Amino acid sequence: MTVIDACGLSCPEPVVLLRKAMFTQEDVYQIRVDNPVSRENVTRYAQHQGYHVAVEAAGETYTLTLTK
Repeated sequence: MTVIDACGLSCPEPVVLLRKAMFTQEDVYQIRVDNPVSRENVTRYAQHQGYHVAVEAAGETYTLTLTK
């Protein structure tokens, strides 16, 4: 499982980091973001790539787990 920490980054950077990581073609990825816009954009991109997205919120930080 690849873990990406995109906290402090604004869009489109979290999506770009995820896109680069997805070249490994793993079944599970985890990405941390710290704003709702990044959460929504990463979720939309992951779903478009065929992944199921589970979101856990802890304060202002969101951990998205993407599974094929």
